[in-house]
Amino acid sequence: MQSNKHYLLFFFLLVASLISLHAQEDKVITLPIKAEADSITAPLFPIPVERDSIERDSILQDSLNKKPALLLDKITYKAKDYVKLSQKDQKIYLYNEAEIYYQDTELKAGVIIMDYIKNEVYAGRLKDSLGNYTQTPFFKQGTNEVVPDSIRFNFDTQKALIWNSRTEQQAAAGSLGSDAMKVYANITKKENDSVYFLSEGKLTTSADTINPDYYIRIRKAKFVPKKKVIAGFSNLYIADVPTPIALPFAYFPLTVGRSAGIMMPTFGNDPNTGYFLQDLGYYVPIGEVADITFNGSFYTNGSYGVRTQSVYAKRYKYRGNVNIRYENQVTSQKGFDDYSRSSNYNIQISHSQDTKSSPNSRFSASVNLGSSNYYRNSLQQQNLPNTQNNNLSSSISYSKTFPAYPSVNMSLSATHSQNTNTEVINMTLPTLQASMERIFPFAKRDGIKKGIIQNINFQYNLNARNTIVTDDDGFFKSEMFDNAKVGAQHSIPISTNFKVAKFFSVSLGGRYEDVWALKTLDKSYDFENEVVVTDTISGFDRFNKYSLSASIGTTLYGTFNFGEDKKIQAIRHVMRPSLSYGYAPSFEQFYDEYIGPDGAVQFTRFENSQFGRPSLGQSNSLSFSLANTLEAKVTDKDSTATEAKKVPILSNFNISTGYNFESDSLRLSPLSVNGGTNILDNKMSINFSAGLDPYAIDNAGRRFNKFNIDNGGSLLRLTRANVNVSYSIDSKTFGKKEDEEEEDEPDPFDYVASSGGRTDDLFGKGDDFNDERYREDDDDKRDGDDVDNPIFGTKIPWNFRLAYSANYANTARQNEFSSHSLMFSGDIELSPRWKVGGSSGYDFKNNGFTLTQLRFERDLKSFTLRFNWTPFGQYKRWYFFIGIKSSILKDLKWENRSQRVR
Repeated sequence: MQSNKHYLLFFFLLVASLISLHAQEDKVITLPIKAEADSITAPLFPIPVERDSIERDSILQDSLNKKPALLLDKITYKAKDYVKLSQKDQKIYLYNEAEIYYQDTELKAGVIIMDYIKNEVYAGRLKDSLGNYTQTPFFKQGTNEVVPDSIRFNFDTQKALIWNSRTEQQAAAGSLGSDAMKVYANITKKENDSVYFLSEGKLTTSADTINPDYYIRIRKAKFVPKKKVIAGFSNLYIADVPTPIALPFAYFPLTVGRSAGIMMPTFGNDPNTGYFLQDLGYYVPIGEVADITFNGSFYTNGSYGVRTQSVYAKRYKYRGNVNIRYENQVTSQKGFDDYSRSSNYNIQISHSQDTKSSPNSRFSASVNLGSSNYYRNSLQQQNLPNTQNNNLSSSISYSKTFPAYPSVNMSLSATHSQNTNTEVINMTLPTLQASMERIFPFAKRDGIKKGIIQNINFQYNLNARNTIVTDDDGFFKSEMFDNAKVGAQHSIPISTNFKVAKFFSVSLGGRYEDVWALKTLDKSYDFENEVVVTDTISGFDRFNKYSLSASIGTTLYGTFNFGEDKKIQAIRHVMRPSLSYGYAPSFEQFYDEYIGPDGAVQFTRFENSQFGRPSLGQSNSLSFSLANTLEAKVTDKDSTATEAKKVPILSNFNISTGYNFESDSLRLSPLSVNGGTNILDNKMSINFSAGLDPYAIDNAGRRFNKFNIDNGGSLLRLTRANVNVSYSIDSKTFGKKEDEEEEDEPDPFDYVASSGGRTDDLFGKGDDFNDERYREDDDDKRDGDDVDNPIFGTKIPWNFRLAYSANYANTARQNEFSSHSLMFSGDIELSPRWKVGGSSGYDFKNNGFTLTQLRFERDLKSFTLRFNWTPFGQYKRWYFFIGIKSSILKDLKWENRSQRVR
């Protein structure tokens, strides 16, 4: 059987050879134009056309013994003009929009020649009638894409030889464009799927793929897609002009996503601190949900600073960051009179929890604490705007709800408040709060409550806290707990409400409180030293108090119609008057006496209680308030609108005062007035308040029981007033209104730490170019501006912000402004890539300018250039930066700055 098979196989081969003898050497088979997709499988062995039978027999014998070249899959191909099979060349020719697909390999070109014996393919361009090349080859294997002038690829070995290749490597998952690395090479040898060898290559992140504005020339290099490029001698070219910036060898990481690496520092020299390295750092990703960055700044005079920042985020769970900064600052040199050394620190923590992750419990944190002088003395330019912030505050809280009836809400929190001027720090460590939902004992839970009885309700509240008052010197030290106050307050409010004459709403209520304390005091008088001696008594003690209240209120509406044909069709006035009464008895049982030089003196041992002291003397008072809103109904400028437009005139205008029946004198309380409104299509916000006192004051500035009008003055005496005005406008205000686009869901890792200052730039702007997110946000804005402001367009986008604040004090006839300032900031885009801006202000009380900053920005496509200048004042300084925007090559930068005068 074996011999018969051999004879049969030899017979078929002989017939095939005889048939081929009659074929012409240049004979080809041409498929129809616009051939549809087809597939071809290379024969197991070749049959060359030869006329020498002896030579043919030897070739046949060799072919039988040769190991066949096997393909793992079919090769699918197509072309627009024609597909030509040449038996002589044993090749397939594809012309015009040719395409070949094999496994994960895709090849498109103007012309493709496939050798189905060697399993090799060649792809090249087409030349049109004008001599221009078109249909450049496109080669894709897996996720790697290459655009060369021509390519030769072997399907068996997966090796390729590529001429003038162009490929793009993403810097991070999903990033493209200016943040992606473009790799060019005259000749590229593809060794396997992960290794390429380059000759005469270019690396750039420029968006211009034809004439990049800059590139790094490499002579020879090893290229591993999505991982790295290792090159020999390399130097930087700008506009095809070589620069002296060169390295004997270079390493370029191309890792997709986040990867660990060194953050290049800024070099410089300053007369106050000497030579320095700023922001030398190292970045470390921690899994998929967190990262950490270490930064250090070092100065030759001995100063140094360290910073650690960690950002973490988990989609639909939580997000936050931790930022710890410390600076050791040295002034002058040891042995000199002006030598000093100080340590400053700042801690920022922010954590927020997604509400969907745990509906019944929530943890949040917002911490900003540290040395009061940290921002003012910091050597970092990005801290400049925070020098105008006089308050630091923090809050950490955890809350949990127990939904079973009656539901209970509990929260545990710690707070911190710090005045950087006085250096006084107030903290609560911790505060425990609990409350039970309102219970209506005389009504069904799901029923409608009517009348005074069914509306009777009560609830229970607990507030326990430990408060600490200290300063910078005692912060984080054991002595700060010496004067801590610990206490708890239990309260049970009871109330009901009902209607009277349909239009009046009446509320009746009472409140019981029980206050606990762990420290009380005792007082005595030392006649020998003539001082009052106060002793602190440790131990549990308590007092209770209660009060009653009642209120009645209604709502009045008034409308003034002017006619629908008028521009102002109507004005509507809404008034909500309210009259309240409160009563509380005297609690003399909690008061003691000590004998002094002038006789008996009353005091309470709960004088320093966490929740106040028990009242001495009966309280019996009446208070009145009137809330007003005023709005106009105007004809809409839009002719297609079917209804008139409502415009607020006064969003709120409130008046309140009171009368104390138990007081011996000065029974009438000062009149308090406050209000606010938004005008100019909500671009301007106005808020104001004032205090008006009906009583007169003596020459020492003390109130006495005589009305001011009876003392020769006005009916009411202005004691205080303040006004705040904010205004924001931009070029879009005067343009056509466009539909607002829906905001995309934010990336859980796109998180920027809060600095604790203003969210606008009225206090100036601090640029931290080491923060990659800063560049990404700026690039996003720039991309949008390019569309709205074309290069040859007439649009000049701009924006302007203004804030005016004035506080007037006249309680003792001082008749002065305690504070009076105007702040403003704005930006103008002179062209799509030129932007100038500034922020400043004027203090009318002290007759001087506030922190003034001028900003200049130039977008150089692949580069960004910025110059920030504070021309005068305590924080006088300038800062210059130019660097590549892409995160891959962001270490190619140059910074220069001045340190402020100390």
